[in-house]
Amino acid sequence: MTENYLQVLEESLRKKLTILDQLREYSRLQQEVFQSDVPDLEQYDSYVDAKDKLIDEIMMLDNGFETLYANVSQELKDNWDKYCDQIRILQDLVRKVTEESVALQTQEARNKTLVENFFRGQRTAIGQGRKSSRAAYGYYKNMSNAGVETSQFLDSKK
Repeated sequence: MTENYLQVLEESLRKKLTILDQLREYSRLQQEVFQSDVPDLEQYDSYVDAKDKLIDEIMMLDNGFETLYANVSQELKDNWDKYCDQIRILQDLVRKVTEESVALQTQEARNKTLVENFFRGQRTAIGQGRKSSRAAYGYYKNMSNAGVETSQFLDSKK
């Protein structure tokens, strides 16, 4: 029975590695979106949606893994010699999952910087556009009143 549990734990970790690889690929694609001259924000959003689904899968795998491990942990501690090969495989997989997670977090941090820089540039461009509009409006307003002379004297008799 415990061997079956260990097999399920191993499959869970392998599935998580596959999903982490997919997440890294989507992160790479997101990076490409913001490194292009004209970022396609709809494409970026579609990558975010796909990543959300993958993250939900990882959460389910993690919950299942924790539950299953809680059921067999005492058996594994008591019979380390019997299951040592399978435990080492699980340890290696956990190490790989950790490495992939760290690499993904690093990529996500780079993407965050790219996105922040893009939106900072957009905000600056909008600010410049507003200043230009205000200046043009002020010029138009000033020029439309240029031909009209205002009276110099006020007639107080009525």
